[in-house]
Amino acid sequence: MPKLEAQPTQQFVDVEEIKEDMVILKNGSLRRVLMVSGINFELKSEEEQNVITFSYQNFLNTLDFSLQTVIHSRKLNIQGYLDVLRDREKEEENELLKNQISEYVEFIREFVEMNAVMTKTFFAIVPYDPVIIPKQGKSLLGFLNIGKSSGVTTEQTMDQKMTQLNQRTDHVVSGLSQIGLRAVALNQKELIELFYNLYNPETVERKDLAIAEKK
Repeated sequence: MPKLEAQPTQQFVDVEEIKEDMVILKNGSLRRVLMVSGINFELKSEEEQNVITFSYQNFLNTLDFSLQTVIHSRKLNIQGYLDVLRDREKEEENELLKNQISEYVEFIREFVEMNAVMTKTFFAIVPYDPVIIPKQGKSLLGFLNIGKSSGVTTEQTMDQKMTQLNQRTDHVVSGLSQIGLRAVALNQKELIELFYNLYNPETVERKDLAIAEKK
């Protein structure tokens, strides 16, 4: 049996690079990732639930492009919180408070070890794909795209692609805000951290992503 050669993981990932606060795919497509706040739907009254459902339906009907929604579930990382408490314990001069902090740290640590505390993050992926213009073929069935591809990618500048992507992003943010959801586009650093966490699920998260508060 021939020996299989190790291949770099990068060739199985569609991402070409991350820049200008967007994801660029290998086929030239662009993606913008929005972090979206959540709504506790079950705590709403029936009337409120109907309004939310109707508003979301209207929002989807206004879209002339696909919109991907992603729910990322991950075990909560509290190591940073425990480190802060331990530092506070070292600084505390009152022995009673020091013991209470120590007991609290141990309680939290054991609780998380015995009970998987999960955190969920919601994302909306706004796409922009290169425009395809059909070729002029001799066959009357050319429009069916039978056999080889009958389209070519138009030459678009990066600025033109970004303009289209930004317009779609603004439309999605505006539509979600009418439902009571706040959406914020991840910047370049946050995108890198997000993909790092996604492709390294067994490692400690480098940073907890949070929706930036608007001034």
